Amino acid sequence: MTETPEYTPPKVWTWNKQSGGRFAAINRPIAGPTHEKELPVGKHPLQLYSLATPNGQKVTILLEELLALGHEGAEYDAWLIRIGDGDQFGSGFVEVNPNSKIPALLDRSGPEPIRVFESGSILLYLAEKFAAFLPTGLKERTECLSWLFWQMGSAPYLGGGFGHFYAYAPVKIEYAIDRFAMEVKRQLDVLDRRLAETEYLAGNDYTIADIAVFPWYGGLVKGWQYEAGQFLSVEDYTNVRRWADTILARPAVVRGRMVNRLSGDPSEQLHERHDASDFETKTQDKLAGG
Repeated sequence: MTETPEYTPPKVWTWNKQSGGRFAAINRPIAGPTHEKELPVGKHPLQLYSLATPNGQKVTILLEELLALGHEGAEYDAWLIRIGDGDQFGSGFVEVNPNSKIPALLDRSGPEPIRVFESGSILLYLAEKFAAFLPTGLKERTECLSWLFWQMGSAPYLGGGFGHFYAYAPVKIEYAIDRFAMEVKRQLDVLDRRLAETEYLAGNDYTIADIAVFPWYGGLVKGWQYEAGQFLSVEDYTNVRRWADTILARPAVVRGRMVNRLSGDPSEQLHERHDASDFETKTQDKLAGG
């Protein structure tokens, strides 16, 4: 890892548009839209505007799980938001999520649309709406929500911290990588110890807590998140790996990971999802083949 020159912060910070590495073109210190652009609206009650990042996958996995249970009201249109192109700063998207982050959900099933933003809030909203994947007993529900909020609080260390400095930063900073690698390994140990006691995070039942944690930490131990498995010695976390394999074997999880996906095997990329049949007819390999 290369050393960087010692840095003394100025008395007043100013924005350097050239900093930020590969994300410099879309990062800025202010909120609000950069351009006028309406969002598309499909035929289903639920309109999802997203990308298959770990946070985006949480919602598509839950929606596919709800449909697998027979909840017809969970049918959805998933529209692709290309964050590298700045789609999240369009006026229509900002109306749904003033924080300009994916995923964002618009529920049009009632007398007036309901916007839902922040992935954890969307999971909780859908679980309550359809009375699924959220325990009803006070103790079990509280345990589920504790792990859900654990993920929301912990993932920034994995994504914005470790992931940024290990995979995306324009220079490798040893202190930053060491600091966040230590925290991510501590978090993996938290999960591993819990999953030594129970099959799933909230107990014996699969819940929105597992759906929230899996794309981040399951992806890490399965090797696709930042390709940092060897660096973090993920083989040591045997209980997390067992749990991740169990979840990945669920057909709805496989489908959910495909929606709004832009990388990897073309047969596993469904850029937009508007019907259940799209998984068979509109993945990128099918479209490329005519």
